[in-house]
Amino acid sequence: METALPKTPWKRQVLFLAVLLLVWEVDCEAIRYSLPEETESGYLLANLAKDLGLRVGELATRGARMHFKGNKQLLQLDVKTGDLLVYEKLDREVLCGGTDPCILHFQLLLENPVHIFQTDLQLTDINDHSPEFPDREMLLRIPESAQPGTVFPLKAAQDFDIGRNTIQNYTISPNANFHVVTRHRGGERRHPELVLDKALDREEQPELRLTLTALDGGAPPRSGTMTVCIEVVDINDNAPQFAQSLYEVQVPEDSPLNSLVVTVSAQDLDSGTHGKITYALFHDDDLFETFVIDEITGEIHLKRALDFEASRYFNMEIIASDSDGFSGKCTVAVEVVDMNDNAPELTLSKLTSSIPENSPETVVAVFSVFDPDSGDNGRMVCSIQNDLPFFLKPTFKNFYTLVTEGPLDRESRDEYYQYEVCLTGESANKEFKFLNPIIPPNVIQDTQQYFTLGS
Repeated sequence: METALPKTPWKRQVLFLAVLLLVWEVDCEAIRYSLPEETESGYLLANLAKDLGLRVGELATRGARMHFKGNKQLLQLDVKTGDLLVYEKLDREVLCGGTDPCILHFQLLLENPVHIFQTDLQLTDINDHSPEFPDREMLLRIPESAQPGTVFPLKAAQDFDIGRNTIQNYTISPNANFHVVTRHRGGERRHPELVLDKALDREEQPELRLTLTALDGGAPPRSGTMTVCIEVVDINDNAPQFAQSLYEVQVPEDSPLNSLVVTVSAQDLDSGTHGKITYALFHDDDLFETFVIDEITGEIHLKRALDFEASRYFNMEIIASDSDGFSGKCTVAVEVVDMNDNAPELTLSKLTSSIPENSPETVVAVFSVFDPDSGDNGRMVCSIQNDLPFFLKPTFKNFYTLVTEGPLDRESRDEYYQYEVCLTGESANKEFKFLNPIIPPNVIQDTQQYFTLGS
């Protein structure tokens, strides 16, 4: 029997670990590439081996593999040549929605020896979407007593592109009574408003039909249209007014359906039928699927379920209308509060089935953990039980390696069952446990998988 090497003093172990982590962080500086969305599959993005300073064929000999967030393959690596190719067309709107810039993160893992490189791909927007209105027609009922300068809100179009490729301006078909202005209230979305230039005369012209056009900033620009039908009605000289122009509310993402979000309130100085107010949501289809408003009380309730990871903010335009079409408008800003509603996920990248004895700090397995929640709810710390001759070494952004703690003695014990290695952790002050993250329990029971110590 060979004599086991003496254990490294505790202070030397800590110093060694600190130096190793510092070197690891320096080596893991991200490499960033840029690519227009919708680029054809097979497009040569770069030679990753050359950019990393690796020799031709070194990726293959060192067991290189790509790791993508969510395990969705976006790029393809030719380990023989080092070429990095587009695996399939990448749609920026699908992958990033309205987030700008759109940056996709992935890692290159070299197994022998273990090394991890962080790589980022920025998808730039192309003008591949046209503005679209929620409806083909919109009805406005405007009293003939309306004075020049009166402003009427119009429905906004939606364009999934960003930056200059999204909606920049609105125009209206030429007429003597109205012009349109484009309002920018923060963010990228622009809203049209119809401004009355000349008083209406119902007896002269009881109805107008105008074409509203939304234009984006592409070259050439894309456009979308909607017909604005204007019905001129008789006198009703007071419009509903809201108690406040902006309502701000925070709603936990785990709120049950039909929960009360907020109550808006408007008042009309007119009496009788002219002063009767009805409330309505005035926005796109996504909000109609998420929220519902009581047209009489102004109570806004939760309708389909909230998901902080999918949508963190909602801005609703609420219209209060009276019987003759006079209307007032307010904005409801809803902030979704994150809850710890996602379980951490573990992905195994490497597993060693045979461990040489008397080889301290041998890498047994490499894995990563991921929690979709944000802030403290997504922060994780992993550990294993103390009675095993292994320890977890954090590497880079939730990557861990399972390493032998010291020299192992085959004559004392020649195998360790994988189900003995149980990962536990903590996320947002809640403990969780990965039971046998390396081999599923039913496989262990059937095949009795284990680590073998070589002599």
